[in-house]
Amino acid sequence: MKRFMVLFIILSVFFITSCLPQAASAVPEKPAGFLMGIWHGWMAPLSLIVSLFNDNVRIYDTHNTGWWYDAGFYIAIISGFGGLSLTRRKKHTDD
Repeated sequence: MKRFMVLFIILSVFFITSCLPQAASAVPEKPAGFLMGIWHGWMAPLSLIVSLFNDNVRIYDTHNTGWWYDAGFYIAIISGFGGLSLTRRKKHTDD
């Protein structure tokens, strides 16, 4: 069972990292749109870590549709990270 879990984790990491934004030299025929912006926003922390070791990986896809890609990217960033702090409430203790 442990071997299966290790294999599953390794394959999952390879699958996720294959969807990271590539360097500007990789010009896609179809630019990234709104949904890819959301995906890249969710993958931004992982993209940052991988980009430290691999020059071909970027946090932001430079070949995109413009405003729609930006909207999806920032929605994912805010909902994934900033959204947590927006919904937290302080616990009140009655002493």
